[in-house]
Amino acid sequence: MSVHNRGPARPPTPGSGTIHNGHSANQARYRVRVDGPPLRFAAAHFATFGGDAEPLHGHNYQVTIEAEGDLTPDAWVIDFGELRALGTALCRELDHRFLLPEEDSHIAVAWDEGSVEVRFGDRRYVFPAVDVARLPVENSTAECLARYLAARLAEELRGRGHRHLRSLTVGVEEAPGQSGWCTIALTTE
Repeated sequence: MSVHNRGPARPPTPGSGTIHNGHSANQARYRVRVDGPPLRFAAAHFATFGGDAEPLHGHNYQVTIEAEGDLTPDAWVIDFGELRALGTALCRELDHRFLLPEEDSHIAVAWDEGSVEVRFGDRRYVFPAVDVARLPVENSTAECLARYLAARLAEELRGRGHRHLRSLTVGVEEAPGQSGWCTIALTTE
């Protein structure tokens, strides 16, 4: 059974009737949003920019997920519970880790038995490998983290048959009032 926080679906069938102000249901755009606990993770990182890098530090990241698409036959875009569960699982993968942007050309990375060494200029950091989240991104900025999470979520949603979704937007807040966002288009049939 699905966890959805909504009442039962009501007729008419989506796309077949008229909604307020004379607009047909298939002309409308629909979007759902989930945020708040447990869509969060605490992680360490440093971002590079130009020839410099931030000091090693951490954030208590907050994640927001929006999905836009056509209504299903049950008159919803996607089950809130399913979207939240997928996002929560991804946040858990990043929680209490060092975020390593593997495509950052400004850093040098060497893996050894059970550890990873990260160098930027004269700085050298060694982390236990189990505490490192390897990310296929060019920097550990909020924008790149949002893109990474959006791409992973899109993959999960496609694998679950959600072909009716048009776009996915993810926001990653690293401090109150300070967030990066990414919207990716999803293919529809």
